[in-house]
Amino acid sequence: MGVFTRFKDIISSNINSMLDKAEEPEKMIRLMIQEMEETSVELKAACAGLMADQKRIAREQSQALARLELWEDRARLALEKGREDLAREALLEKLAAQRLSEGLERERDRFAVMIEQAREDIEQLDVKLESAKERQRSLAKRHVRADQRIKVRSNVSRVQSADVMMRFDQFEQRIERMEAEAELGAPRQNRTLEQEFALLEGGDEVEAQLASMRSSSDK
Repeated sequence: MGVFTRFKDIISSNINSMLDKAEEPEKMIRLMIQEMEETSVELKAACAGLMADQKRIAREQSQALARLELWEDRARLALEKGREDLAREALLEKLAAQRLSEGLERERDRFAVMIEQAREDIEQLDVKLESAKERQRSLAKRHVRADQRIKVRSNVSRVQSADVMMRFDQFEQRIERMEAEAELGAPRQNRTLEQEFALLEGGDEVEAQLASMRSSSDK
């Protein structure tokens, strides 16, 4: 797969969607970033090659312009010396140099467009790469927070379990204390409040009956 094909695939890809569907998003984002970085290196190398070619073409064009001026000067010299045949030959060389210069100028323009496009591609890839790295950092933070939540829940569970056991022990001790108190106060607590008042209210009647029985027995 060529560098520009990989570039197009990367730029057109939806990283978030791919990661949401991935079983191991952290591993996948690492592979994505690695591929982007490698593609970025290749794009920059290709752009550097284009710039080198553009400089070479500029040098060749400069040489063609120099030849154009040289043959133009020779054509004038030959004409001044009455050598129209040589002037004509010199003008033909000048025309060839001019055509070469024009062709090289078009080539320079074409390379300028290619270099500008390469720079835009590199910029787009850098933006995509930074976005991927930001997502990687986000995943890492989520992973850390998830670990922290697990630890907190584990600690809370232990604390809650200890708290429950402590409250259970306190409740058990309270019941035991109530049972002990109930045993100590059993005689009185076996009678209800109604029974207590009934004893008080019926006391006089009982005494009267006892007196009557004593009187009868004396007779």
